[in-house]
Amino acid sequence: ETLMLYPAFPNPFNPVTTFKFDIPLSTNGSQKASLIVYDVQGKVVETLLNKELIPGSHKIKWHASTYASSIYFVQLRYGEIIKTQKALYLK
Repeated sequence: ETLMLYPAFPNPFNPVTTFKFDIPLSTNGSQKASLIVYDVQGKVVETLLNKELIPGSHKIKWHASTYASSIYFVQLRYGEIIKTQKALYLK
């Protein structure tokens, strides 16, 4: 019924974490979902998802071995709705 972005697991992580999220049924028809990772300066680090998804639960793994240890922000967008959370990468 609502867009949900669950806490990353594991968090902190090294070097892989999983993002789980729920896509609701949309009254506006199918909409594009995007899952984007940002660094602490707000720069896009990686786009993990940018496509239309069927309603339901979804999981995406992020392999961050090529990035520096840091706090990252993960943003899920679906239509006009935005959910954001932090993930801590420790090498």
